[in-house]
Amino acid sequence: MRSSYDVIIIGAGAAGLFCAATAGMRGRSVLVLDHAKKIGEKIRISGGGRCNFTNLNTAPDRFISQNPHFCKSALSQYTQHDFIDLVNRYRIGWHEKKLGQLFCNESAGQIIDMLLTEAQNAGADIAKDTAVSDIQQTAGGFSLLAGTKDTITAQSLVIATGGLSIPKIGASKFGYDIARQFDLPVVQTRAGLVPLTFQSSMLEACKSLSGLSVDARVMAGNTGFSEGLLFTHRGLSGPSILQISSYWREGDDIAINLYPASDILQILKDQRKSAPKRSLSKTLSALLPARLGDTICQDLGIQGNMADLSDAALKTLAARIEDWHVRPGGTEGYRTAEVTLGGVDTNALSSKTMECKTVPGLYFIGEVMDVTGHLGGYNFQWAWSSGYVAGMNT
Repeated sequence: MRSSYDVIIIGAGAAGLFCAATAGMRGRSVLVLDHAKKIGEKIRISGGGRCNFTNLNTAPDRFISQNPHFCKSALSQYTQHDFIDLVNRYRIGWHEKKLGQLFCNESAGQIIDMLLTEAQNAGADIAKDTAVSDIQQTAGGFSLLAGTKDTITAQSLVIATGGLSIPKIGASKFGYDIARQFDLPVVQTRAGLVPLTFQSSMLEACKSLSGLSVDARVMAGNTGFSEGLLFTHRGLSGPSILQISSYWREGDDIAINLYPASDILQILKDQRKSAPKRSLSKTLSALLPARLGDTICQDLGIQGNMADLSDAALKTLAARIEDWHVRPGGTEGYRTAEVTLGGVDTNALSSKTMECKTVPGLYFIGEVMDVTGHLGGYNFQWAWSSGYVAGMNT
C-alpha cells in the first residue's frame, strides 16, 4: 500500500469494486479499503447464494428516492445490458427466473471473482480488514488514517460503505457519519425489502398458518405488487411483502388480495349454482390453501354447503379474500432487511458524476445514497451504474 493515490474508495462491496475497476482502467491509481475480513459478503449471500445481479426491466421507476429523477443519468450511462455483456465476457452462466430477474447458474462467488479480477487487472490495490479514521480535506484532496498508523492521501475520495442492512456482515453508519462530517444532509433511514411483523390476534393467525404461501397482490396506498406472500411465525414475508415494506409506513394498513387471479365473488356464485351440495371448505380449498380457507371461514363464522350461503355471506367472504386490511406492528428491521431506505441526500450530489456539489473530489455511490431499488436485482444495478459514473469522473 502506497502513501498516495489518485482515488481512494472506502467499501469493497459491489459499488466500490466496480468503481475501482472503472477508475483504474482510466489509468487512475486506486486503493480500495474495507473494514471487513471478507470481501463482498453481501454479494455472496444474495439471491440464495446465486446473486440476482441485475434485472432486464431496469428503469428509473423501479427506484425510490426523495428525488426520483436523480437515478436517470447513471442508469442511462451504464445499463443492465452493459453489465450482462461483462458477465458474458467472463463466461458466467446465468438465467432469468421471472420478472426480468437474472441469476448466476452456479454461484454468487463468480460475480465477486469477476469484480476482483476487473479491479486487479486495472491496477487497483485492495486492503481488507482495515479500519478508516480521521478523514480530512486537504489542499490537494483528502487524507485519512488507514489501520492504526498509515496516513494516506488521494485527490478523490469515494464512499461506498453501504447502508445499515444485515449488520452481522459488517453494515454500519460509517458512510452517513462521513456525510455529516462534511455537512451533507442525510435522509432518515429505515429498513427496506424486509418482512412485516404483527402483534396479538394477527400474530397468532400468522403463526397458525406459518409456512403457507399464496400468490397475492399487496397494496400500501396507491402502490401495489403482485407476487408471492408467505405466512411466518413472526408475520408476513415473501416477495410481495418485501416489496411493499419499502412503501409502508408505521401506523398504516396494508390491503391484501389473496386471490388476484379472478373475481372471487363471481367464482363463489358460480360454484353455488353448479355444486350446491359441496361444502364451502371444499370449494375454497380449490382456490386457496385449505388451512387458509378454513381460517378465513372460522374468523367470519361462515360455514355450510354452498346452497346454504346467501349473497350477503358470499360478499362478506369475497371481501375478506380480495380486500383484507391488516396493520403491521413493524418490521424485522435491519437484521433481515435487504436494503436501507434513505441515506445521503441526492440533492447534495451531481446526478451525472456522484460528486458532492459542495465538496470537490468527494463521491458517494451505491446503497449509502438515498436511492433504493425494488426487489429483483435493481439494487445491484444501481451499484454498477453509480460506481461506473463515479469511476469515470474521479
